[in-house]
Amino acid sequence: MGVRCFVAVEVEDAAILDAIGRVQAGLKGTGADLKTVERENIHLTMRFLGDVDEGLLEEVKGLVSGVGFDPFRMELEGVGVFPNLGRPRVVWVGVTAGAEELKGIFNRLEPALVEMGFRPERRGFSPHITIARVRSGRNRGQLVDEVLRSRGDGFGGFEVNHIRLKKSVLTPRGGLSTLLWLSHNYSGFPGENRPFHGGSFKMA
Repeated sequence: MGVRCFVAVEVEDAAILDAIGRVQAGLKGTGADLKTVERENIHLTMRFLGDVDEGLLEEVKGLVSGVGFDPFRMELEGVGVFPNLGRPRVVWVGVTAGAEELKGIFNRLEPALVEMGFRPERRGFSPHITIARVRSGRNRGQLVDEVLRSRGDGFGGFEVNHIRLKKSVLTPRGGLSTLLWLSHNYSGFPGENRPFHGGSFKMA
């Protein structure tokens, strides 16, 4: 059995997380049938990998380790939904500054992952941070109104220094994610790519 993995950029700035939490509270207040992403699991998914065989996992670690880039600023702004306002399934916070840099990193990861045997990401890559998942159409109108009220909100920004390979374990109480590996950073970890051996987080 493989290890369920994904590549991500973490959001750790307390002020940003507080601002996202206020939007999530507004979404919950609509009475819509949704589940918000827990504060400790707010992140931007670069690439979901699914179940990865232990042997292949070492190759993926090597790939993530080799993704060196100059730190850049990522700004979060706007609230929207996938696939559309008529049928919202995912509520997200958008990325403005830093979006092109994130796409560049994805475009370096994707062909290498496909060469390893992963299925191509047919939807492409649209940088966003999922903050809630909608489970049914209950109170859809109120939910859409709340999203529209927040669509121009700014959440602030932070410096992206590395991407992370994370392991996800599903449990009856939700998911737990553990950091496995960090990318090399031209200024953050010169000459060193290292695993992380602690810190489990509950996933939505």
